[in-house]
Amino acid sequence: MIDDATFWTLTVLLGIGTFLIRFSFLGFFGRKQLPAWFILHLKYVGVGVLPAMVTPLVLWPQATGGETEPARIIAALVTFLVALRLSVTGALVAGMGTLYLMQALF
Repeated sequence: MIDDATFWTLTVLLGIGTFLIRFSFLGFFGRKQLPAWFILHLKYVGVGVLPAMVTPLVLWPQATGGETEPARIIAALVTFLVALRLSVTGALVAGMGTLYLMQALF
């Protein structure tokens, strides 16, 4: 464990760093009109980042020691298919429900 002074120093520095990262975008560009090409590309950031975060959790989950589990793959597929037809909320509910159901069955 680290001592209290190191913990709070690190916490404050990380908080300042996070604030500066967010302010750099909002503070400098908040009142300016961004170019259309930039806004178009910005719309795809979430679509690119979310699969990169979820894929390792589906294919090599820490909960199973890194072994692929059929329940997680089935839940991911159901989530994807529901997301194509419904909303994000529907996809989350369907994915969680499928994962819990598949884990109970397997």
